Amino acid sequence: MNLLLTIALGIANLLPQAEDAFWRDSIPQEMKQSYTVYGEQYLGKAWTALPWTVFAENKITGNRVNYEGICFEKRRHLAALVMAEIVEGKGRFMNDIIDGIGSFCEETWWGIPAHYGKRIPLQEIQEVDLFNAETASLIVWTRYMLEKQLDAFSPDICQRIDREVEQRILKPAVANNYWWKTAGMNWNPWICSNWLACVLICEKDEARKAEAIAQIEKATHAFIDAYPEDGGCDEGPGYWDRAAASMFEVLRLLPDASHFDAQAEKIKKMAAYSYKTYIGHDYCVNFADAHENKAVQQVNIVYPFGYWLNDKTMREFGAYLGRTKQVLTQPAKLYDKSGNFPTLGRELFFLRNIRDFIAEKPQEPLIKDAWLPNLQIMTARRGGHFTAFKGGHNGESHNHNDVGSFIVYVDGEPLLIDPGVGEYTAKTFSNSRYEIWTMQSGYHNLPQINGTDQQDGKAFGAKVVSHQNGKLTLDIAGAYPQEAAVKSWKRTVTATKSGVSVTEDFELDAYKAPTRLMLMTTNRDALKHISYNANQLEAVIEDISNQLDPLLQGMWGKEMYRIVLTVKSAKTKQQIKYSIK
Repeated sequence: MNLLLTIALGIANLLPQAEDAFWRDSIPQEMKQSYTVYGEQYLGKAWTALPWTVFAENKITGNRVNYEGICFEKRRHLAALVMAEIVEGKGRFMNDIIDGIGSFCEETWWGIPAHYGKRIPLQEIQEVDLFNAETASLIVWTRYMLEKQLDAFSPDICQRIDREVEQRILKPAVANNYWWKTAGMNWNPWICSNWLACVLICEKDEARKAEAIAQIEKATHAFIDAYPEDGGCDEGPGYWDRAAASMFEVLRLLPDASHFDAQAEKIKKMAAYSYKTYIGHDYCVNFADAHENKAVQQVNIVYPFGYWLNDKTMREFGAYLGRTKQVLTQPAKLYDKSGNFPTLGRELFFLRNIRDFIAEKPQEPLIKDAWLPNLQIMTARRGGHFTAFKGGHNGESHNHNDVGSFIVYVDGEPLLIDPGVGEYTAKTFSNSRYEIWTMQSGYHNLPQINGTDQQDGKAFGAKVVSHQNGKLTLDIAGAYPQEAAVKSWKRTVTATKSGVSVTEDFELDAYKAPTRLMLMTTNRDALKHISYNANQLEAVIEDISNQLDPLLQGMWGKEMYRIVLTVKSAKTKQQIKYSIK
């Protein structure tokens, strides 16, 4: 049996096409109704052109969100119509879908300006970026699911899709030695998962198909090999959704995933990170470039990943997410927010196992203790208090200068926080990144030593002094430049039923300026929850609410404060204790 036939049979077995009775008979009526209503809002709506002047804003002003907003909404438009047509199966949405495909085929480039070298997109420059690949995936899953319906209108439509995908994805992805093919971060599996879908559905050249699959396997091995043995994602739980979770999508689609058997234990740990960093009340640990502090784990990937691995905790977590977010009655709301635009392929595979999902017992994963030794992250839950404490280094992917920072949640609600990241601009991924306040250690729960903040770079990191469940001591002196004049700074965070205690045991080479302990919060009364020795520390609260952009306001509300605990003594060797209740 040749590769083309093997692959065709494999996909058909995994995912029946839209005319199959499965989509009408196996999906609960309320779910189908939700998808249909979601699609109906786009019926008859004109397809948006993507303006070059807005594309150019990224190079002119650094703004990327204006174009992305228009671009992603157009993709949402198509994804909504396609899901509605699949579950209804009456052809009511097909004319709009056909016009949409035509509009996409006329776009010059499917990616975003932040990932493009020119001020405007050019037909002859088809770089493979995240959203070029993601858009291609949306279109090829549309092609696969609705192939017979599209062919009934005109066989030229699927042929046109195949040509566009060949020029935009299939040819350049195989021919170019892109940096992301060896990367240990989200670009690698995010692109590979979408590239693989394009290969399996649209690639007609059997030799090039085999070469593409071999390259994707090699890239995925490189991604897994680069990951720490503890399975931790240094990009944070938000990017886990496009790192380890996208890796799973590659493995699920590969004609033969047995080549990854030797890495099975690490893959299980990579999956478990999703619930080891879960706090409660939909919150998760949001270190690094977290665009959200809630709802970052998506049911349409968490449950299938857990099901594939037979990870009971992850399956039950997926079921819990689905029940609390009303996936059985309002799935379109989750589908709409499942990515930068709806993730059609993920949704279809999730629905393929909907009966197993319905039968699954929902369980919130309130893990008592977790320790990721490679990332140097501890989480601990005692009574109503949850804390996460990180070491690591300041050269991590999507890095913030946050070595030694910790967060505290009480009864599932935030008390001491990591602000996360605001709207991406051209500055975010430039040499000026650390001019942005959310990247600076002074706006994390960290000491400013001798008036000096932490330095970015892999060389600036922590050393683990000791760890036991619920208690971690890190020496974070190495995260600071020489100007800080710090010999050692041993920070111990201990979780107890009554709260979280912190000990700062430090020695300076010299006293230059008052040392200040920063604590970030959205609670203007948070200081009432902090017990400290007033003979050692002087507290003030700074209102930094005016620094919040719309994205950060969406995460935290309109208020944010920085508690500053200034060390009163000029002694170069001290021990300071305080607690959070």
